[in-house]
Amino acid sequence: MKISAHPQLLQKLAAEYVLGTLRGGARRRFDALLQQDPKVLQAVREWQAHLLPMAEFASSQPVSAEVWLAVERRLGLLKKNDRWEYWRQLRQDLSFWRGLGLVSTTAALVLVSVLLSQRAELSLPTGPTYVATLADEKAQTQVLISGNRAKGKMTVRMVQAQAIAANQSLELWSIAKDGKIRSLGLIAANGEVELALPDFLVPEATNILAISLEPKGGSGNPEKPSGPILFKGVWLQV
Repeated sequence: MKISAHPQLLQKLAAEYVLGTLRGGARRRFDALLQQDPKVLQAVREWQAHLLPMAEFASSQPVSAEVWLAVERRLGLLKKNDRWEYWRQLRQDLSFWRGLGLVSTTAALVLVSVLLSQRAELSLPTGPTYVATLADEKAQTQVLISGNRAKGKMTVRMVQAQAIAANQSLELWSIAKDGKIRSLGLIAANGEVELALPDFLVPEATNILAISLEPKGGSGNPEKPSGPILFKGVWLQV
């Protein structure tokens, strides 16, 4: 079976691969497919681009002495005369702490995946979940968007507060695969805002979400931005 011929299965496996929940033989087989099929590699890169920016919201947590001791025991460092020397040096290594932060972020993403799996197993009526990360012209993530079909809501959250004039507004748009453009509403320049999730906003029909800079109150045309596009990204189902 050529996995790229089954888009939904490919997206599911690629997401689990990036989250780290695809393990054992399944992960080894997927690793082999990465080397053979460019579409599989592309799917993984897309999920990396959409999930890793969530690290922006990962807060640092102090590591307890028990954790240090457990890691030290796992690595066999307790046999050394000065058992703390290794960790004293490691704590001064900035790259180590960056790596630890990435591991913490990955753990948080794995938790998200587990919760989604539990949701499916319990057959809760929560409906499909969607995500998008919108980036600026420098490919820097500026906006995170999530939506839930059952709730009929989508949340738009700014990674960084945007400096806009008092007579300006930010407006969210959907761009369908057939080229049709629709306004989804005005959003906040900082923090987050909740908007209605319209029925037409599904990845099968909508390719891109974008945010434009508009006059106060938004564009006068609900089917066309009047100002420049600041951020854009792909709308995906998790």
